[in-house]
Amino acid sequence: MLKNILKYSTIMGALVLPISLVHAGGHSTSYGPFPVTLQGYSGDKDNSVSYSGQVARHVLHDSLKVLAGRGDGGANSATLKAEMLSYFSGSDKNKAILAPVTKGAFVIKQGTLNEISSGKNIEGKFYNGAMMAWPGSMKGREVALHMIDRASIANKGVDAENGYNWPQLISKFTMGAMAYSQAVDNYLDEKLEANTKPNNKPYKDGKPYTGKEHVWDEGFGYFGAAAHTLSLTADQAYGIAKRKDMASADVNGDGVVDLKSEMVFGPAYYAAAFDRSGTKSTSYLQTIMQAYFDGRQLITSAKGAVLTNAQRSSLKAHASTIESKWEQVLAEAVFKYAGSAYKDINKMQEDDADVAKEYKGYVKHWGELKGFSMALQSGRNNLGETAGTMNDLILFGPVTLDNSYVTDVTSSGDFKREKRMTWNDYQLQLLKVQQLMVDKFSVASRVNDQLADLGALAEMLGDQSNAETD
Repeated sequence: MLKNILKYSTIMGALVLPISLVHAGGHSTSYGPFPVTLQGYSGDKDNSVSYSGQVARHVLHDSLKVLAGRGDGGANSATLKAEMLSYFSGSDKNKAILAPVTKGAFVIKQGTLNEISSGKNIEGKFYNGAMMAWPGSMKGREVALHMIDRASIANKGVDAENGYNWPQLISKFTMGAMAYSQAVDNYLDEKLEANTKPNNKPYKDGKPYTGKEHVWDEGFGYFGAAAHTLSLTADQAYGIAKRKDMASADVNGDGVVDLKSEMVFGPAYYAAAFDRSGTKSTSYLQTIMQAYFDGRQLITSAKGAVLTNAQRSSLKAHASTIESKWEQVLAEAVFKYAGSAYKDINKMQEDDADVAKEYKGYVKHWGELKGFSMALQSGRNNLGETAGTMNDLILFGPVTLDNSYVTDVTSSGDFKREKRMTWNDYQLQLLKVQQLMVDKFSVASRVNDQLADLGALAEMLGDQSNAETD
């Protein structure tokens, strides 16, 4: 994408971003460093970029996912639950980073959370509106705590009887209920208003950045992109997230990957994943990154003055681009994993199928489907009827081996399975989920597209298929 990439400065600041990438014409393409524009600032910082708190929360998320798979079926449940809550709700201890960690030649710089940012948690930044996609009429945080409780008593994170893969459910839901929700329904929403965190005042006393600079930086941090993403291809960004491409990650050549600026986390990883697969017709990663970069440049150009209405209007346009493309990325994930679960059912029905093995994959893919569908409902937009239709099609739980599925939860948190459905009827619903993502979100990458089967399957089952039976 860029023919000439040059090192031109090393600037230390609130977030260490050692190298700025530039176009041949001299224009920076890295998200930072950006100069201090706060008028009257007398400190020693010369970089106004700071989003280390958001990076810490990505690491908390990744580490929580690891812990969700460490249950032994009950014996270690109390200890495991306490440890999971220390990553979700916060801890006064300097917790170890469980993920991402060094993998072969891909060497991670930090080993503890306080090396990134101290005192951070997921729970305080978690979506807490009603989450009708989950049984029990719970709010977002209650759902997350319920999942953590169930993961602590599961065997290696899987409840095969009810069809739940807890690492996947917790991870994908959190990508929406924390990262997506905070970015689009907080920092890039009400905090862009004129009287909130104005650009002519520090975000907090003594800080080297203005209110609007830091608001925008925090919104960027939740996307999880490396600072030098505009110089990366989708394949390179994907490789960094997978800890396979050290050369692309280590932009300053110091032999380690700095999680605060060089790593690619969940939301940006999925944007890259869909750009490089499926129809290969999308550019989610670069479009979102460019909007973040252009928005930050706009704020910096104000030189510490209050943003004009025209400037804020332009900034909101960049925010709108970020929100719409990020929403599409989540919809692409719903589309993909609906297709995965559909194919898994086909595999389980083959004459020589290893049903236990295929069912394990099916439960994993369904967890990703369900988690992303809940993430999609955690943003600023009320999806209304679309959310209701999606929830009805996906159900509270997958159709299990005896064709039953979760319909409710008891006061003690146990699940009820009081209805049954045939595999083919559920496949039809999964294909309708894919069609819904096309109709309502205009997904274009369409990984695992199975819609070619929709007409024939609907015809086979009949126009009035009785999908649910008591």
